[in-house]
Amino acid sequence: MSGDEVQRRIRKAHGLKHTKQRWSTVQPSEGERGAIKRLSTMWSSFRGKHDKDRVMKEPPFQESLEPAPVDTPAKEQRYMSGQYFFEYLVVVSLKKSKEGAYEPQITYQFPKRDGMVRFQREEEEKTLKAITLFCFPEGINWAPLTEYHSETFSFVLTEIDGSRRNGYCRRLLPHGNGARPPEAYCIISRLACFGLFSKIFDEVEKRRQISMAMIYPFMQSLREAAFPAPGNTVKIKSFIPDKGTEIISLTRPLDSWLEHVDFRTLFRCLTDEEVLLVFAAAVMERRIVFIAEELSTLSQVIHAVVALLYPFTWQHTFISIVPEILIDVVMAPTPYLLGVQKRLLEQVTDQSDLLVVDLSEDKGDTFLVRSGDEKSILPPKLQDEILQALRNRKEEATVEELNTVVSEAFLPFFVKTVGHFASYVTRKGSGQPGVFQSRAFYKAIESKTTRHFVKKFLQTQMFDLFIQELEQQQPASPQQGIFHKKIVEYQEKKKREKAKKR
Repeated sequence: MSGDEVQRRIRKAHGLKHTKQRWSTVQPSEGERGAIKRLSTMWSSFRGKHDKDRVMKEPPFQESLEPAPVDTPAKEQRYMSGQYFFEYLVVVSLKKSKEGAYEPQITYQFPKRDGMVRFQREEEEKTLKAITLFCFPEGINWAPLTEYHSETFSFVLTEIDGSRRNGYCRRLLPHGNGARPPEAYCIISRLACFGLFSKIFDEVEKRRQISMAMIYPFMQSLREAAFPAPGNTVKIKSFIPDKGTEIISLTRPLDSWLEHVDFRTLFRCLTDEEVLLVFAAAVMERRIVFIAEELSTLSQVIHAVVALLYPFTWQHTFISIVPEILIDVVMAPTPYLLGVQKRLLEQVTDQSDLLVVDLSEDKGDTFLVRSGDEKSILPPKLQDEILQALRNRKEEATVEELNTVVSEAFLPFFVKTVGHFASYVTRKGSGQPGVFQSRAFYKAIESKTTRHFVKKFLQTQMFDLFIQELEQQQPASPQQGIFHKKIVEYQEKKKREKAKKR
């Protein structure tokens, strides 16, 4: 099915018509039209975003989610450079409409954006409307509750140009008596650090139970604090009535590339062998849907799967929690990673040529839909090495300990299969871009099964982008990061082994 056909079905299902560069309903409110337009950024893969030739010929239409400032003071410059913890915090409440249904609406926002011109204000309103849909992806299917287990999850706002912003959300039952609908706190940030923002939510929730007004001074102090470097701590002072001034310490982990990840949920929901099968499908950039009741389970598992691909980056559609209004995204013919609540399962399993993974505790089969060749994608010897390394984790391992074991299990896979890439980039002269010799690269691999895998992996977008960036780097550019470190260690080990054989 073509991308145009998928978009046509979505428009038909939701009463949408397609104009030149935006989505709209037949007779929408401005907020609804803006929200749909924001959500339509998830379809950027249909617009040739990852097609090298098209990118070279014409720049993609870019729709910035961040209003352009009219007058940018020094602090705003610091914020735009990514040094602030967050862009804004919103509280999303469920308000009863005239029809009797509960609809998500923003009831609190910090900071308020003052002094914006009309188009900036309109753009922000559209973004905020889209955020409400991700905070309550179930739509209007709500009723007042007396008990509700709070949960923390995250989602990603994807722009047309492929850049991403992280939405961190905590849903809970607000303080009060009797039945009442839950509310959600949502922080939007360019920074990916789930653990840190989860702790921030603990402080926000504590202050919300006292008064909404108590949130402001804490978030103001946080907003003025510099985001710490990996391994460093920032301390925030905050006053609480009857308790006095508190010092809140926020520490980033040393392995910053894993700070957005908690592998515990992934390995609680799936066996080691099942994780390996999902990893294989993701490496080949296939369509994968994860099914669960809890939003936190969906977001944590999908982010964990993406982290397994390091040092490569998932380049296609990525929606950790699919709002009900976007469920037809499962019909997309291009690769995706989607998180879908179990009540929408029937709308997913009627698709073919994809991997549907059930994360539920009461599941029968883990893989509800599959291609059948997933076990044969990775070289058998390397599969065994990953499984053996995963057995080294402790039963009661901390998040940091588990992250270390998992990274030590999966990172060597890419070191051994494609870690020799730098030797196959040739340059005609100083200052010239490099050219990757793909055929010579995979022909140099001795193992037949590994060579077969690498030949297919070379065709993925994640490897293609990785090599494009390498080709643009100058030879003198320092190679940094844990991946390069592991490559050097592996190559030195091979040299020592060869020397012993002589």
